[in-house]
Amino acid sequence: MENLTITEILIRMILGMLFSGILGYEREQKGRPAGFRTYIVVCMGAEIAMMTGIYLKIYMGDPDSSRIAAQVISGISFLGAGTILVTKQNQVKGLTTAAGLWAGACLGLALGAGFYSGAIVGFSHSGVQCAFCIQWINC
Repeated sequence: MENLTITEILIRMILGMLFSGILGYEREQKGRPAGFRTYIVVCMGAEIAMMTGIYLKIYMGDPDSSRIAAQVISGISFLGAGTILVTKQNQVKGLTTAAGLWAGACLGLALGAGFYSGAIVGFSHSGVQCAFCIQWINC
């Protein structure tokens, strides 16, 4: 089992700020409710929660470090639900924002766990979609 050194924690947090900041910047440029800062805070919160679970496993002998991560998913789903609105014309607004926040939290969990390859692949796919593909779709 790995140790959570200051260097390892800093690497995880810096990558989380970078990746989630890029995703949030795109949403902010579109004038969406959750933007640059929100994405960073969500991702960093998920990272801290995941690293706390790992810390409890390493240093306290907790046999199930995934319980905290499961609660992050539940909590972020609640936060995301608050961004979804149905207009008077029965149009759904905010669904992409909610999905992006959920993905940002998952990105934070992956980085917090030290699963860099999964986080990089996940970011590259979501980042490419946000930055290049979605610009032609009014979301």
